Amino acid sequence: MTEHVNVLIVGAGLSGIGAAHHIQKAFPQKSYAILEARDTIGGTWDLFRYPGIRSDSDMHTLGYRFRPWTEAKAIADGPSILAYVRDTATEAGIDKQIRFRHRVVRASWSSADARWTVTAERDGSAGSPVEFTCDFLLCCSGYYRYDKGFAPQFPGVERFAGPVVHPQFWPEELDYTGKRVVVIGSGATAVTLVPAMAETAAHVTMLQRSPTYVVAVPSRDPIANRLRRVLGARATYPIARWKNVLIGTVFYRLSRTRPELIKRAIRRGLVRALPAGYDIDTHFKPGYQPWDQRLCMAPDGDLFRAIRHGDASVVTDQIETFTADGIRLASGTELPADVVVSATGLNLLLFGGATLDVDGVAVDPANTLAYKGMMLSGVPNFAFTIGYTNASWTLKADLVSEYVCRLLARMDERGAAIATPINDDPVMETRPLMDFAAGYVQRSVHQLPKNGSRKPWQLGMSYAHDVVTLRHGRVDDGIMRFATGSQPQRLAAENRQAHERSDA
Repeated sequence: MTEHVNVLIVGAGLSGIGAAHHIQKAFPQKSYAILEARDTIGGTWDLFRYPGIRSDSDMHTLGYRFRPWTEAKAIADGPSILAYVRDTATEAGIDKQIRFRHRVVRASWSSADARWTVTAERDGSAGSPVEFTCDFLLCCSGYYRYDKGFAPQFPGVERFAGPVVHPQFWPEELDYTGKRVVVIGSGATAVTLVPAMAETAAHVTMLQRSPTYVVAVPSRDPIANRLRRVLGARATYPIARWKNVLIGTVFYRLSRTRPELIKRAIRRGLVRALPAGYDIDTHFKPGYQPWDQRLCMAPDGDLFRAIRHGDASVVTDQIETFTADGIRLASGTELPADVVVSATGLNLLLFGGATLDVDGVAVDPANTLAYKGMMLSGVPNFAFTIGYTNASWTLKADLVSEYVCRLLARMDERGAAIATPINDDPVMETRPLMDFAAGYVQRSVHQLPKNGSRKPWQLGMSYAHDVVTLRHGRVDDGIMRFATGSQPQRLAAENRQAHERSDA
């Protein structure tokens, strides 16, 4: 028997649990369910279990707007974040609405019925699909591919005598105590792994092809912690949240408008944190501007401390080949290793790999425009969550959920069954959805929907601006087309015309 709900949410990670909270609070009379491909709550924060796993932004902004973060550490470890997400779900009864081991593979919209039919593989078996129908589909699966990380083909890797592991699939039995470890990569994962593994390994080398900006930040927010003791957690949380949003916004704006100023400030911090005479230019001076890629954070300077103590080192070079005992570099240097960790990044997978079609016509996201960065042109009753690249993911996820609630409320007020963003400008210029140089984005950006040359067909990267437009701006803006139960065929024709213009 097909189960029908008013709102179907895909993904029970940080975004999905937050979305369920917003839907449940705004519409206690509406039914909803969450389809989760894995067998537990947490998404990324349950999947990634490598040493030192932690947030790369503060929890006053990565936490939900509606649920204060109360722990002393603002840069939190993975288990603490996972507990926070799970506690949020349990306390609100959201966990009872989750269908685990349901991997969504297809979603088909019918204008005649004004509903989605969603097909999921159950228990990981392609032979036992199950169907759900819903009035509105909200995809909160993020954009990481969970079953496969990015792993370049290293020459000679088969000759290496030790294990080569990817952080996305960390083996619980791996013992690196007293061993020589090489971590390949220079992004957030590598910057996290190196100091954590250096606590017990004989030595950890971070082998990078090119440097990344790394900034030491305090793991605790002294202002937030002091205010919490005086005002309590609930009163302090929005103050700490906006303080950190504003600091981050100013830092980002200066990075884009006065990059040399920010580079000098970062360098001064490196000079203080690293040993005297350290070759900063080789190992910590990137060839790009700050925030062309996300800056890496070292809580309390843990990476630099490991380098100062001799427990870790950085090598900037190219891999020529693996050998039985390690890695030979392009410079001719032999890098000995007992364990190699390939922290080479992630792969993107939009909508968890599910395909979409509207009235039998397949939807290619790359041929659509992103309406307010959360809906697809010509696709009815569908929204998705993509967070900020320059700030905490949850800041945007909360706003997306709030906007969806406002849209649903407006549909109820109008007696509308269908809401579709329609692009009436067939010659609008398009550009990539994300102007971001990170490898995981550049490898897959061609698969994502496009930004338009004007609003609202753009993915915003300013939280303050999005608060105005998504939380308080007009829902009925002329771009969003509404249809009652007697109007679906007319809207279907508009949908087809929009897709034909996109294809052209």
